[in-house]
Amino acid sequence: MKSIIHSKNTFLFFFVTVFTGLSFVCNAQSKSKAESQKSIAFEKYLKTGADQPEIYLSLLKDKKVGVLTNQTGIVNFDLKYEDEGIHPHDLKTATINYKQMHLIDFLYYNKINLKKIYAPEHGFRGTADAGELIKDGKDTKTGLPIISLYGNNKKPTKEQLAEIDVMIFDLQDVGARFYTYISSLHYLMEACAENNIPVIVLDRPNPKGATIDGPVLDMKNKSFVGMHPIPVLHGMTIGEYAQMINGEKWLKNGAQAKLTIIPVKNYNKSMRYSLPVKPSPNLPNDTSINLYTSLCFFEGTNVSMGRGTEKQFQIYGSPSLKNMGFTFTPKPNEGAKDPVHNGVKCFGEDLSTHKTIDGLSLEWLLKAYKNTENKEKFFNTFFIKLAGTDQLQKQIEKGLTEKEIRSTWKAGIEDFKETRKKYLLYTDF
Repeated sequence: MKSIIHSKNTFLFFFVTVFTGLSFVCNAQSKSKAESQKSIAFEKYLKTGADQPEIYLSLLKDKKVGVLTNQTGIVNFDLKYEDEGIHPHDLKTATINYKQMHLIDFLYYNKINLKKIYAPEHGFRGTADAGELIKDGKDTKTGLPIISLYGNNKKPTKEQLAEIDVMIFDLQDVGARFYTYISSLHYLMEACAENNIPVIVLDRPNPKGATIDGPVLDMKNKSFVGMHPIPVLHGMTIGEYAQMINGEKWLKNGAQAKLTIIPVKNYNKSMRYSLPVKPSPNLPNDTSINLYTSLCFFEGTNVSMGRGTEKQFQIYGSPSLKNMGFTFTPKPNEGAKDPVHNGVKCFGEDLSTHKTIDGLSLEWLLKAYKNTENKEKFFNTFFIKLAGTDQLQKQIEKGLTEKEIRSTWKAGIEDFKETRKKYLLYTDF
């Protein structure tokens, strides 16, 4: 049973005074002056689910609340408007002054009865390595317990859900099947369904828009980096995806969570969305997020995709790619305590100035395989989990072109598109 609450025109202004000095205010990515003006205008027009507390605060009144979130769970507050007659087709002239506050801080100051914070991969603050086990802890600001859902268990236990009347999910996804926040969403919904706890999803835009691309997962390869029969790029927001999980009865025993979506206001998927906060340590900017889907396949090979550098998911290389001119040497840094090829010179390619691509590209994976000195050691067992199928590795080893490989994805993508239609909240254009 799905419930969708649409936004109203009113907005809360009365907690502005608490913003100054908050320790969890998130900084926007650096932009040129022109890009910044465009982004500010866009923010005025678009409101994420979290930016609409006039809707969800009433749902939390007199409830004991749990929140699954991380550093991306920010709330934007309008302080001053200029050009009140803003029109969606004329965003360049609009300006806005606003401040940001983390969702946990906002709920805390609004005297919502918060009981627990739940943290996904990379942790509540979003600084842990990919795949690193996260321990339970305590938020130093609010004193709230933090329950890790990337430690001993990925699905909340009945004990971990004790005292919770309603659960909020607020994570910024990047639209890729192997980005694990949608797997955390699955397990949270499943656990809440089993314990009769309603789930409120505060929706956020998909930076890859409506793009659908890549092979559909074969369920025999199901894992935490791919739990559902979908393409690598699914073209849905996390709110739409939650509806698909429910509607397709992907939860254990066909259970369905009591689901409420707070949609993004004034949004369609043709809009380019620049994330104001990096969603994980190794996706520092728009370029890395755009290239992530293409370069993440290297996680299943002996090739580095830039972890341990300042250009994560914007470069790739290994000591075995001798015919390639660009070089880098990975070293430990935030999000990569022991990067692949730590301290070893890698040969590869710099894509940091590459133009934006709409889907995913196999160009660099195919090029790296062609240029590797030892093809027998190129792939590891994780590659099939990332691809979701054992066919892609076989196709690459056989020397198929990207066009030939893509032709084998078409039927699965078309079937998925038909299924996807039932769960959309926003237009694709």
